[in-house]
Amino acid sequence: MEKLSRSRDADLARRELLDPDRIRGRGAQSNISGRFEKHTRERTDDGWDNVEPLSIFETVEHVERAKTIITSNDSPDIGFERSINAYRGCEHGCSYCFARPTHAFLGHSAGVEFERDIYVKVNAVEALRAEFGAKNYKVKPIAMGTNTDPYQPAERKHKLTRGILEVMLETKHPVMITTKSALIIRDLDLLTELAKMGLVKVAISMTSMDHKLSRKMEPRTSSPARRLEAIRLLSEAGVPVAVFASPMIPAINDMELERILDAAKAQGAVSASMILLRLPGEVRDIFREWLLRHFPDRVRHVLALVRDTRGGKDYDSRWGTRMTGEGPYATLLRQRFDKARERYGLEVKLPGLRNDLFIAPRLEDRQMSLF
Repeated sequence: MEKLSRSRDADLARRELLDPDRIRGRGAQSNISGRFEKHTRERTDDGWDNVEPLSIFETVEHVERAKTIITSNDSPDIGFERSINAYRGCEHGCSYCFARPTHAFLGHSAGVEFERDIYVKVNAVEALRAEFGAKNYKVKPIAMGTNTDPYQPAERKHKLTRGILEVMLETKHPVMITTKSALIIRDLDLLTELAKMGLVKVAISMTSMDHKLSRKMEPRTSSPARRLEAIRLLSEAGVPVAVFASPMIPAINDMELERILDAAKAQGAVSASMILLRLPGEVRDIFREWLLRHFPDRVRHVLALVRDTRGGKDYDSRWGTRMTGEGPYATLLRQRFDKARERYGLEVKLPGLRNDLFIAPRLEDRQMSLF
């Protein structure tokens, strides 16, 4: 297994990464064709010099009209059954994002195209009202930010997340939000009203307190300082807020675990959770490429530690272990987290959300009169 892993690392080291000037503000370092594509593209030097420099990878928005907006799941590893994602793809550019492989189903690369080609479900609010208005609809808390961030840069323009929250407030429906963006403060008016009725809780994801490291890990999201400010403002407004120390990456940000929890508690967080780095599908190679560019001296060490937590493999998809890992390193990290959470008073869970206040929305009657 170790010999095979070293061979993979050697193959990756020989792969040509994109010019840094073309991917400014991006996390992925390559743009390999999606796994479902019939043809693959590979850059080759044919001996002819480029007359003009290649353009940078600018964001491209695609309009999508969703038939339904609420997604259901039965995974025992996560604490919700329903979720909403108004956007597909995410500009935040986290190289380790577990959602990257989903872009292959759209005919895109899990690399730069995941960050560049953003699908906007322009009818998300309309679709949500229709689903809430169905006669057989039963209320359960809905999570946002489970796949892609609801407050990524596209939200400034389209305001789909705000529109969804307006429907949540109108219908008194419970909602849970996870985000890395301080843009959530824009909607503090709605969140405050939802919190008064016990209908909302928020988790702010923090991966590092180091501004430079954070910019490498999450090039297009809010700085650590702004995320801490968001925790403070949410807490002061009465919104239950947790810190999400995730992912913890061996030999990259794991040494900051206690510092993250301490800082979040000081700003008003009341709970904390943590997930160990996981590298499903294409994420494995994208993360390795990121390491090669930013931490070339740590590549072998980091990946060796990752494999130690996954039974010698790059990833273990089994329920019950995929979020936490196994082995001495994973056990020690969990012990550190538990002790820090207890030390800073973050061991309590966020309060449950109410399901008994729901009022179905009034839908427009689209049937025309006969007279």
